[in-house]
Amino acid sequence: MREYAAQGRLYYSKTGIPSYIRYLDEMPGVALQDIWSDIPPIGPGAAERLGYPTQKPLALLERIVQASSNEGDVVLDPFCGCGTTIDAAQKLGRRWIGIDITHLAINLIRHRLLDTYGEAIKETYAVIGEPTSVPDARVLAQQDPYQFQWWALGLVGARPAEGKKGADKGIDGRLYFHDDPNTRKTKQIVFSVKAGKTSVAHVRDLCHVVDREKAQIGVLISMHPNTKPMRAEAADAGFYESPWGKHPKIQLLTVTELLDGKRVDMPPAPGVNVTFKKAPKNAGAGDDQLPLTEE
Repeated sequence: MREYAAQGRLYYSKTGIPSYIRYLDEMPGVALQDIWSDIPPIGPGAAERLGYPTQKPLALLERIVQASSNEGDVVLDPFCGCGTTIDAAQKLGRRWIGIDITHLAINLIRHRLLDTYGEAIKETYAVIGEPTSVPDARVLAQQDPYQFQWWALGLVGARPAEGKKGADKGIDGRLYFHDDPNTRKTKQIVFSVKAGKTSVAHVRDLCHVVDREKAQIGVLISMHPNTKPMRAEAADAGFYESPWGKHPKIQLLTVTELLDGKRVDMPPAPGVNVTFKKAPKNAGAGDDQLPLTEE
């Protein structure tokens, strides 16, 4: 007791009873069990929620990746969904491989990585298995028109329209933007994607959809070349005027043009494009990691 007192390791209660002082850094703690209740689920209004129905908390995947791998190891997620495991692996200095069957998921992961880590992240990974040429795109269009649709929307950064297959009311995707700093009113571009043959009737249908939805611009993306009557019908729709100039109200884009780098004529994307809910930026690898033991 005298030794403990000399070390300053005794605490006396009001009644004079001494207690031994122990510090947390001297205690190993208790290893986490297989029931983790300290990581809450992602709430509806959480900053990290991206709208993917099975999305898991980033803190959960960070703990799993950190506990089961070292920096430089390869992390494989064969059902990567919206990319939470990929995000955790990237943040913690792991190499990673993500696999998903849908181009919808790949598109979402691209946006997530871009929003979190900036433009430089594009140079650090490659997407394998998606069309990179017109023949590839033609095969996808023939095999699965819906996958073709999601892939084509990914080329222009558009979000697939919500709803069941076949019930899209002429809208396959949307882009949202703000171009008026005074009102901050959200404006939209609606997309129609056609894997098969197209005609002037499809352009007229898109014109009706733009009017019905009160959209500013409508875009028809097609696998096949546009005809002269289709181009004439689109030109008759006129223009949408923004602070950056005039933009054709109805635009026709083919897969060939998109693969060659042509994009939607719209107000410049940086600062005005609000299509996808943005993932939080990375604040630094490992800065806010949860411990592997409970103290």
